[in-house]
Amino acid sequence: MASTIWKGYVTFGLISIPVRVFAAARPDRISFHQVHEPCQTRIKQQLYCPTCERVVERSELVKGYEADKSHLVIVEDEELKKIAPATRETMDILEFVKLDEVDPLYFDASYYLLPEDPGRRAYQLLVETMEKTGYAAMAKLAMHQREYTVIIRAREHGLTLHTIYYANEVREVPGYGATTEIEVKPQEIQLAEQLIRSLAAEFDPEKYVDAYQARVQELIEARMHGGTVTETKTRKLAPVIDLMAALQRSLEQGDTGDSRAAARKSAARTASSSKTAAPRKAARAVRKAS
Repeated sequence: MASTIWKGYVTFGLISIPVRVFAAARPDRISFHQVHEPCQTRIKQQLYCPTCERVVERSELVKGYEADKSHLVIVEDEELKKIAPATRETMDILEFVKLDEVDPLYFDASYYLLPEDPGRRAYQLLVETMEKTGYAAMAKLAMHQREYTVIIRAREHGLTLHTIYYANEVREVPGYGATTEIEVKPQEIQLAEQLIRSLAAEFDPEKYVDAYQARVQELIEARMHGGTVTETKTRKLAPVIDLMAALQRSLEQGDTGDSRAAARKSAARTASSSKTAAPRKAARAVRKAS
């Protein structure tokens, strides 16, 4: 069973639902250690105090906020606990919003929201009502010494919670959205629509795999056996001058048919090799240890 991230109550009106929060997704990546090349030994990172000129233990550390260059304000853990908001134990639903009105740009991390036994019926009531109405719930949640704004939505007959960024955390980039004054011909839009429709498909996350991670695994396998890997070939691209001609060629070349099917087969092979790479690696580690 996955570990509980948060435990408390979801409330709306006078209804309270005891729930637990679990992480819904996590990165799955090949990680590397930092190694001292001459002796091939993993290095250790130590905490060093430049004033005392010595390595310090974690037990000697406290939290400090830099008020200015010459002044650090020390804050104790107990002081932080005293001012922790009520949302550390209770998620009060503040309002309901239409899910399709929420810009995905604001989404951060995703979590599963599961009911405790006493709250299963109220939980199911909320799930079915949100599924029927298309509304998502906005609430506040405190965890990891921070208060988050969260959005709770119905998904596959359960509730999923997403932490979202605050408005001041979403950055603006100069020039973004500043191409609206450029005129695009109706014929170009028509061909682009045809190209989009020919590439259209139902969303299936199983089709998409991390090809780079598979290549990294191949590299590791090759290095272990004294081999090499071939360099990835990349296409040389340039800005398109004639949009109409490029769109027409894209449709004529049939990028949407055989080539797309081949791409799916290639992705499936990559996914298969990625799934089998980890067991092989574990087996080698066992053999090496024995």
